[in-house]
Amino acid sequence: MSSSKLISVRGVALEVQHISPTPTSGKSTQMPVCVFLHEGLGSVALWKDWPSQVCHSLGCEGWVYSRQGYGQSDGIADVRRMGRLKADYLHREALEVLPELLKILNISKPLLMGHSDGGSIALIHASQFEVAGCVVLAPHVMVEDMSLQAIAQARDNFEKIKPRLAAFHKDVEVAFWQWNDVWLSKAFRSFDIRPCLHKIQAPLLALQGLEDPYGSMAQIEEIARHATHTQLLKLESCGHSPHKDQPEQVLQALKYFSSSLGKIQRH
Repeated sequence: MSSSKLISVRGVALEVQHISPTPTSGKSTQMPVCVFLHEGLGSVALWKDWPSQVCHSLGCEGWVYSRQGYGQSDGIADVRRMGRLKADYLHREALEVLPELLKILNISKPLLMGHSDGGSIALIHASQFEVAGCVVLAPHVMVEDMSLQAIAQARDNFEKIKPRLAAFHKDVEVAFWQWNDVWLSKAFRSFDIRPCLHKIQAPLLALQGLEDPYGSMAQIEEIARHATHTQLLKLESCGHSPHKDQPEQVLQALKYFSSSLGKIQRH
């Protein structure tokens, strides 16, 4: 994987990282480009080598980026007062920022790979834009009490987890509070993307750990209820990060899922 760089998207410098495609040995087809969408406290660096593993396994090119306020991307001034995220921040990312980023990178019909908040962004985007496929790990389609309890606990433990998070964000205060404050706000309680899920036409894989403290199985079951072609994978001995807790199972699931994707003809 190459080193990250900054590109301007809607006037904001975003950290992006490119994963070169695996040689295809002269084959006439190639996998769609995989775009990785990180969790609520994630970044390019926090994915570690997972995107490279996925791209190597599937034989595809990949792009990873940090949303505003995360990783090495531009921050948010006075995040806890003037810079608070609005309750529709996931929709704005999915419908405004991500389409512009894909345009700049010259990517059409990507394979979206989203974790947690990134999974929600992937689902919203796939409901409005054409994608080759959508893979969501521990996504949020609605707000559950257990999610809010876990996020409130993270708030209470912030000073303990701050040093670890600081290794992945140039401004850990912004990264943490922009996520924590909006999730625990009254306005966010009405977040619910289930009504748009039936619009997703692309192949869809939803994975979740049975021991996830941030969401119950209802999250992915609701996806399958509204988008009936969804493939589900419920993982034992797995928390909120399936790709970290059960990496081999997830990679095997991705290989199987990739066979349902329409291959793109090489020009």
